[in-house]
Amino acid sequence: MRWEELFADLEAQLDAAERAEHESEVADRTRRELARIRLADRLRAAVGSAVTVTAAGGGVVRGRLADVGPDWLLLQEDGRDALLPASAVTGVVGLPGRAAAPLPATAVAGRLTLGNALRGLVRDRATVRVTTVDGRSWTGTLDRVGADFVDSSEGTPEEARAGQPRTVQSVPFTALAVIRAL
Repeated sequence: MRWEELFADLEAQLDAAERAEHESEVADRTRRELARIRLADRLRAAVGSAVTVTAAGGGVVRGRLADVGPDWLLLQEDGRDALLPASAVTGVVGLPGRAAAPLPATAVAGRLTLGNALRGLVRDRATVRVTTVDGRSWTGTLDRVGADFVDSSEGTPEEARAGQPRTVQSVPFTALAVIRAL
């Protein structure tokens, strides 16, 4: 009887040690997988969902997440587009717990950068409200986009056609907080 109790106790200890080792391995693998998830992957999983985004100097943008690029996100805010550089985002509320699979390096969507999105606004000659990370803002148009900056003129396209003088600012991408289509 004494030997049976000893073997039963040893077997229970081995089972407990194996369970603990397995649980530790699962926890370690989970931490490693979570460490690989990028915010862009979580955002892409939320496309179509209502989110609240806080942007440095740009305040809060609430709306439906319409699209996500490698360094920007687009929200539909009260029926209008709001483009935010990912570098200006200080927080997002409303993301699901899941993440989309990372885009392969060959995916076109993964190569559409903030510069590409801004060039689309230049091409459309859209009137926008530009807000920078220091809180400054103005209404105008985007005139040209460089590798890491955008030129923005204050005023509407109609004022420009009428020959009214306009102030042109060159703004580094890193200083942009929110660009809202008007």
